[in-house]
Amino acid sequence: MDVQRYKDVVYEIIGAAMEVHDVLGYGLLEPVYSEALQLELNDRGILSEREKHLPVFYKHHRLEKYYQMDLVVGDIVVELKSVSELNSAHRTQLFNYLRLVRMPVGLLINFGQPSLQGERYAYDKDENECVLLNKNMKPVYNYPLIP
Repeated sequence: MDVQRYKDVVYEIIGAAMEVHDVLGYGLLEPVYSEALQLELNDRGILSEREKHLPVFYKHHRLEKYYQMDLVVGDIVVELKSVSELNSAHRTQLFNYLRLVRMPVGLLINFGQPSLQGERYAYDKDENECVLLNKNMKPVYNYPLIP
């Protein structure tokens, strides 16, 4: 699992989120931050897809229902929140996205506090688990996933 190559773009995404947080403040609705973050990323020359649909399959059937990821930047899933505190349900949502799309890196960013909160995760497809990363993109802790 080599996630070091994502360090610079993760740094840029978090920097863009910090700028959005500085300009808009905290506690607004999540869609406001999502749109503003996409604009900030675009201004920085970083392409992203907002509200990207993630199809769900049951056996060989594609379900009518789908998940909607907040933001995707290349191989990075960015899940945005505007809550008083991040909890395990928020992390599980990001982990499920990473597992379903098999993307190597996910960011969980919370605009609901006076200071921006951000968590970095790597998805290890061989072990089917997510690993908390520190700011240097080094593993800190594994979170087992339900297969």
